[in-house]
Amino acid sequence: MLEFETICALATPSGESAIAVIRLSGNRAFEIASKVFVSKMKGKTIENSPTHCAIFGQIISNGKLIDECLCTIFRSPHSYTGEDSVEFSIHGSSFIVQKVIIALLENGASLANRGEFTKRAFLNGKLDLAQAEAVCDLIQSHNEASHTLALKQLRGGYGDILYSLRQKLVDISSLLELELDFSDQDVEFADRTALITMLNDIKTRANELVNSFQMGSCFKNGIPVTIVGKPNSGKSTLLNVFLKEERAIVSDEEGTTRDTIEEKLNLRGLEFRFIDTAGIRESSNKIEKAGIERTFTAIEKSKIILFIVDVNKTTPKEAKQEIEDLKQRIDFTDKHLIIIANKIDIQKHKEKGWKEMNAIEISAKTKQNIGEIVEKMFELFDINELNDKIFVSNWRHFEALKLLLESINKTEQGLTHQLPSDLIASDIRTCLHHLGEITGEVSTEEILGNIFSKFCIGK
Repeated sequence: MLEFETICALATPSGESAIAVIRLSGNRAFEIASKVFVSKMKGKTIENSPTHCAIFGQIISNGKLIDECLCTIFRSPHSYTGEDSVEFSIHGSSFIVQKVIIALLENGASLANRGEFTKRAFLNGKLDLAQAEAVCDLIQSHNEASHTLALKQLRGGYGDILYSLRQKLVDISSLLELELDFSDQDVEFADRTALITMLNDIKTRANELVNSFQMGSCFKNGIPVTIVGKPNSGKSTLLNVFLKEERAIVSDEEGTTRDTIEEKLNLRGLEFRFIDTAGIRESSNKIEKAGIERTFTAIEKSKIILFIVDVNKTTPKEAKQEIEDLKQRIDFTDKHLIIIANKIDIQKHKEKGWKEMNAIEISAKTKQNIGEIVEKMFELFDINELNDKIFVSNWRHFEALKLLLESINKTEQGLTHQLPSDLIASDIRTCLHHLGEITGEVSTEEILGNIFSKFCIGK
C-alpha cells in the first residue's frame, strides 16, 4: 500500500442541503478524525470500531460544538481509496462544512485535489485506469444510455476483454522469449503459422472494439441529428415539435434560419442532439452563405440526417437529385439518412414516389406521423444493445486501440516474412504497451493528471 498525506474534501455538492458528506482518507485518517469527533455511543470510538461501522457523535473544535453527525469508518483495504477512510455526514450548511474542513486541516489533513480520492484508488490497485475514468463518466451521466455505458465499464466487463487480449499477447511473448533463451540451440517453440492465427484472434477482437467507438461515443455524448433541407421546408417547425416548445423562429419568409440551432432531448434513455440548419440554396447574401456553410459542417459531424422536403414544391425525383448532390459533397459512410416528406396536410397531389424512397410522410404543423421519425431513429440506435455488447466510448482508449492494431499488423508482417524472434518479441512488447496505456499499467504523471483533473473535488 502506497502512503500519501491524509486528504479531506466535501464529497457532496456545495450549497445548502439536508446533508453534506466530508471525506477523509490516508494513513492518519483515524488519528485526525479522533481529534475532532466525540462519540455519543457508549464504548464505541473510531479506533475500536470495525470497518463499515457508523457512529453517532459530535464534531468539536477548540472546545466548541460544530455539529452532531454520523461518522462512518472504512478500514484499509476495505475502502474506496484502499486507505483508512472516514466520512462525516453532517448538516448541509455551508458554514458547518467550512468549519469542519478547517478543523480537519488544523489537525493535520490537507485539501484534496480534483479526483484525488479516485487517483489513490487507482494507485492502490482498487481500480484500473479504465474503471477510474468510468467513475467520472458515471458522475457525468445524464441519461440511461450514458449511465449504463459507464456502469458496465466500471464493473469490469470492458476490462475483462482487455486483460484477455493482454494474456494472449503474453502467451505469444513467452513463446518468443523461450526461443531467445535457447537461441544457441536453434529451437522453434512456436510455429509461425500458429502465432499468426493467435494474432488474428486478437486483431479481430481489437477491431470490434475500435469499430464500436462511433456508436459508443453517441451513447455517451448524445446522437447528433441534423435537420437539413431547402429554405421553408419545415425544418424549424420540426425542431419545435420535437422539443415541444418554440425554440426556432418559424416564418413563411425563406431564409429565416441563418445559423445552426442545437438543442438536446432525452428520449427513452437516449440523448439526441438536434441541430436545425440554414436552408440549402444558392445565395448571394454573405450572412446566409455563412449559415449554409455551417449547415455542411453540421452534416459532416452528424450521425442521423433528417432530410426534409416540402411535398408541394419538390418532387421525389428532385429530392433524389438533391440527396445525390449532397453526397457528392459529404461522405455518408457512417451516417444514417431519413427522408421526410413534409406538409402533407396541404398536399394537392399524392405522389407514389415518396413511398418508393422509403420517405416518412408527415405534417410538422399538425404533428401527423411525427412518431414514425422517432421510431426510425430508435431502430438505428437501439439502447438494448448496451446490455449485450461492449462499446468503447473514450477517445483515449480509441486512439490506443488503433495503435494496438497498427502494432499487431506490423507483428503479423514480421512473422509472415520470417523476421528474427527478437524483432517479433519487440513488436509484441509494443502491443502490450498500448493495451497497458488503457488499463494504466503503462502511464505517466501527465496522463494521470489530465484524466483526474476532469473529476470533481471530493471524488
